Amino acid sequence: MEVIGKIKLINETQTFGSNGFRKREMVVTTDEQYPQMIMIEFVQDKCDLLNSYQVGQDVKVSINLRGREWINPQGEAKYFNSVQGWRIENLAQGAPQNIPPADQFEPAPDLSANEPDDLPF
Repeated sequence: MEVIGKIKLINETQTFGSNGFRKREMVVTTDEQYPQMIMIEFVQDKCDLLNSYQVGQDVKVSINLRGREWINPQGEAKYFNSVQGWRIENLAQGAPQNIPPADQFEPAPDLSANEPDDLPF
């Protein structure tokens, strides 16, 4: 799944526990009739994906929905959901995407020099 919108917030990376679990959260505001502020977490090595992004940028974030069960001390089951990001793309307007530089193409031959003008109009 994907979330498309503008970056509202990027938090610093947090480290938890003795094993060094890392998590970094961001908020993306969607661009729709009723904008939503979606909190997306990046974990472990994915935290570094956010280093080159800033508040205000338009992005597309690829996400997975995660859910888990927790049994409280009274024996009751509680359920939690999270939105986990695994890829982020800059959607800067006007920025060409995957277009090679013009100097990588050979020039087109001059067709008018060798072709007769035989068009009927």
